[in-house]
Amino acid sequence: MILTTFISGESSKLGIKTERGILDVAAAVAASGADCPASPDAVYSQGLAALPALQALIDASNDAALFLDEADLTYAPTVPNPGKILCVGLNYRKHAAESGMAEPQEPVLFSKFNNALAAPNEDIPMQADWTAVDYESELGVVMGKTARNVGVDEALDCVFGYCNMNDLSERNLQMRSGQWLLGKTLDKFLPLGPYVVTADAISDPQNLSIKGWMNGELRQDSNTADMIFSIAEVIAYASQVMTLSPGDVISTGTPEGVILGMQPRLWMQPGDAYIVEVAGLGRLVNRMVEA
Repeated sequence: MILTTFISGESSKLGIKTERGILDVAAAVAASGADCPASPDAVYSQGLAALPALQALIDASNDAALFLDEADLTYAPTVPNPGKILCVGLNYRKHAAESGMAEPQEPVLFSKFNNALAAPNEDIPMQADWTAVDYESELGVVMGKTARNVGVDEALDCVFGYCNMNDLSERNLQMRSGQWLLGKTLDKFLPLGPYVVTADAISDPQNLSIKGWMNGELRQDSNTADMIFSIAEVIAYASQVMTLSPGDVISTGTPEGVILGMQPRLWMQPGDAYIVEVAGLGRLVNRMVEA
């Protein structure tokens, strides 16, 4: 199943991508009276438990008026209100090497907050004093079950689905102290989407191509097989110290090809556009603009 979130008036609505178009879930529930979560928050808070009702809604929706043309929609952040946003630093072997850093012995976890969320096609504002802005193509994981002290073998059973993410960073702020927070959770510095593809549709999340284009130039071209810590290992590790809940989001690290690893370092400027594409998850496009 392929879910998206789009803007309707002053609110965000849930859509499901089908061959007939984007099913407006709230409209379909209203038309049918089905016992089904209708909003993005309701679905992601229920997680995997929501999928049978959503599938039944798709199967029962025959009115063409319930299906929207995706080209006419304005996306919202696909997961608009995650309870937690965890990110993994230095989780690709070649990225650690290009950064001149040793491969970590344990997952390096840091957080972003909901102010950092941005939608596909949304402009990302840059302050004039942010002079070292970098892109990071990443595979995002959306949790679908409560996970606490789970083992590696059962960790992927807790995943709702996967999405594209761009872990934008301001490197000067990131390196200012021992904490990365300042350079990571700037407003709109975590675009995600345009879809969440449910886990049952991704046969092997550790074998997905992950690419990124800067102004049309291929900069990142790797595979999730290069991760130091697998998705299952990251989930299991985090769950030993905190409860992961349905709707939480994990950004699993970026491969080589970021500006930080280049010489000379020509940082992102207003007008630059970056595209993230993880296999099977669509394309995430955003442009930097002056704040």
